[in-house]
Amino acid sequence: LEELFNLAPWYWYKVKNNSNHNMNLTEEQLQEVVDNLDGSMRCFYNKKTGEVVTVIGDDDIDWVDYSEEWKKLRDKIEENWDDYFEFEPMGSREAFEVMADFVETVGNQELRHRLRMALEMRKPFSKFKGQIDHAGEYRQRWFDFKNQKLIEFVKKQIELHKLESENE
Repeated sequence: LEELFNLAPWYWYKVKNNSNHNMNLTEEQLQEVVDNLDGSMRCFYNKKTGEVVTVIGDDDIDWVDYSEEWKKLRDKIEENWDDYFEFEPMGSREAFEVMADFVETVGNQELRHRLRMALEMRKPFSKFKGQIDHAGEYRQRWFDFKNQKLIEFVKKQIELHKLESENE
């Protein structure tokens, strides 16, 4: 339970300001949320319909062809904000910890050393990516490991929301 409460304070604000709903995402919906959050999209759960809704992240609006459909969807969410729960992306601190945890699972001593060094350098995310992209079978192991950690991260948000909903 303590792990659930380690999410950022802004997350508490969002949870407390959402109405009750028992969030029961299917495995497919959960993976959709994970994939889209990892792709810098904003993901919402409609508490009335159980639908997962994804929109372009705020940082991407300037360079993406922001069609009328996207605008209508964002407007619908904003107009009915209390009907939605927004999933938060993993922060850089947590993402760094995921990389560090993965490094400890790497059996290849040379690769483990290179990945550790990458994490100690300036711009550790890009350095880690550069190393893992050329790591053969470990590249897919990294993607699988990261995906599992992202699933756990999203599930923690769901559990926290459920706990808060029970206390309201």
